Amino acid sequence: MWRAAATLPLVMAACQTVESPVVDVFRPEYRGVETRLLEGDLVNFVVTMRGARDGQDVTDYAECAAAQYALIRGFGFARHVRTTVQEEGGLWSGDAVYTVSPDLPRGLRTIDAEVVVDNCRFKGIPTI
Repeated sequence: MWRAAATLPLVMAACQTVESPVVDVFRPEYRGVETRLLEGDLVNFVVTMRGARDGQDVTDYAECAAAQYALIRGFGFARHVRTTVQEEGGLWSGDAVYTVSPDLPRGLRTIDAEVVVDNCRFKGIPTI
């Protein structure tokens, strides 16, 4: 019996972990947006940033640009066509294509421009 009692503190010590503080500071540096009208309602957005956590941060930045562009042009909606993201030496870039329209477009990847712009402002992501 004393053997089990003697090993219990060792087992308990092995189960304990040392907690270290998690520092997860997101400080993005948004470097700008290039906007190119491709054809009709098809628009290309090239965004660059530093400090992205992953490609989703770049994709979000492009979506914010597309939503603001739609509003500037008097449209209420956009539809995502494609986005490619790459990172080189800490500089992230995204090349996104959207269509803009006054009415809700067909498809699954549509955005309500007003709602997205408001969300971007809330998250601190700049628009055009």
